[in-house]
Amino acid sequence: MPDAAKAASAPIIEISGARATIRLNRPKHLNRLQSEDLGDLTKLFDRIEADPAIRVLVLTGTGRAFSAGYDLNSVADRATSETEQQSAGSAFELVVNRLEDLGVPTICRLNGGVYGGATDLALACDFRIGIDTAEMFMPAARLGLHYYPSGIKRYISRLGVDNAKMLFLTAQKITAPEMLRIGYLTAMVPAEALDEEVDRLADILAGNAPLAMRGMKRAINEFARGKLDEDAADRRHRESMRSAEIKEGIKAFAEKRPPKF
Repeated sequence: MPDAAKAASAPIIEISGARATIRLNRPKHLNRLQSEDLGDLTKLFDRIEADPAIRVLVLTGTGRAFSAGYDLNSVADRATSETEQQSAGSAFELVVNRLEDLGVPTICRLNGGVYGGATDLALACDFRIGIDTAEMFMPAARLGLHYYPSGIKRYISRLGVDNAKMLFLTAQKITAPEMLRIGYLTAMVPAEALDEEVDRLADILAGNAPLAMRGMKRAINEFARGKLDEDAADRRHRESMRSAEIKEGIKAFAEKRPPKF
């Protein structure tokens, strides 16, 4: 990945062909998210949703860490009332949920450690590819913070009850091999192979049928939350059977060539 801008800034977006890359860019503070970054991320997500040429999103960080999470100190300093504190926390939760609900498939390129709320931000992506020296840390219990419910639900649906308890209740760091073992990482690679592995997966996703993937991703996420809209999923299934996508997919299969969606 190209070298990032040296100065700290709001998240940066780069678009190349069918791929959008969002890079968290506060490397001196391990890409800690500030409150102003949340609105910027939401606008970037909206931009990606509005562009049909974008088929896959890669989320990553600048420097030696993916992200140290949300800056709770800045929230506490600025929030003078309980309502303001709740609003600040809810804003982060909304951004993470928005990322999970993006129609395009998403890959988190874990270029280093992932801490606090950033562990949930990464978990909201469909895939997580990390370097073999990465680590993760959810310090909520050590900070006296009861994590927001949708984040706990995401941990449970992705990693299982026992792993969610281990990470939340012990507040202990785990290393990349353990992250892979519990299913937090989709793949673990040496740092020098990170871009190759991300490129490989991104190219696969960008080449598949976008409407079919969007619908199936939605159904999978709904099912994981225990709120599957079966009628809508069945309608999307039936519509796909007469879509231009399936016609091209079947034709390409018969002609033994890659489909062009």
